[in-house]
Amino acid sequence: MIWPDLVDLTVKLALREDVGRKDITTTALFGENLHIRAGLQAKEAGVLCGIEVAERVFRHVDENLRFLPIVKDGESIEPSREVAFVNGSALSILIAERTALNFIGHLSGIATMTSRFVEKVKGTKAEIMDTRKTTPNLRTLEKYAVAMGGGVNHRAGLYDQVLIKDNHLRVLKDRSIPDIVQTIKESVLRKTVVGIEVKNLKELGEALKTKVHYILLDNMTPETVKEAVQMREKAHSKIELEVSGGIRLENVREYADTGVERISIGALTHGVPWLDVSLDIVE
Repeated sequence: MIWPDLVDLTVKLALREDVGRKDITTTALFGENLHIRAGLQAKEAGVLCGIEVAERVFRHVDENLRFLPIVKDGESIEPSREVAFVNGSALSILIAERTALNFIGHLSGIATMTSRFVEKVKGTKAEIMDTRKTTPNLRTLEKYAVAMGGGVNHRAGLYDQVLIKDNHLRVLKDRSIPDIVQTIKESVLRKTVVGIEVKNLKELGEALKTKVHYILLDNMTPETVKEAVQMREKAHSKIELEVSGGIRLENVREYADTGVERISIGALTHGVPWLDVSLDIVE
């Protein structure tokens, strides 16, 4: 699991949100000495993600619970597949249940959707990438889920890579793209990845004169993207091209076939259906 301290903090806050002072239903019904065994079961096919986070949820509620994962993050699962068992206090298990299932369902949904996009572009050189359109405070976990689905993580935030976006260019409309890129290059560390977003082929022509690492083609049709790839070839440039905006399962292959290296999709992490996972009492 990446960044365990951050994951633990996220788990703690999620439990505080759900449990509050205490679970007034469960604590009224069960004593601490009643022990049970429960299974976590996937109700539909997909790619599992979040099993390690779920374990942290149970152990945060009660360090004496025994959590036994059967499936690892990133594995494909079929309906009715048991993914883990948890043994111990019924009180603790039922308090942790919903928070653990929320993490697994949400993250598995992201991993599953990502895997579908990855499958669509097999045989091309395009990588499926995420964006910064993530749930506040869940970015690390959501990007982890994208990776578990076979995708590639884009920049983590505003701090680790440069991406000169359309609004930057609008504010600096009186300056040329090469001049703007040069300003950036002079102000960041030499190995910092630098990208720039362009909205038309004219801006692309300017960007190809620079030494950015990649150019993001925003909301362009597959036909226009093909022209962009041809422009890069004529310029003898090795700058990678990325497409973003309006990418769906139905058209992602068409974009991948243009010859771009990167396809970033905000829908991987927002509006994705959850994978249905339940907790059932075994004994």
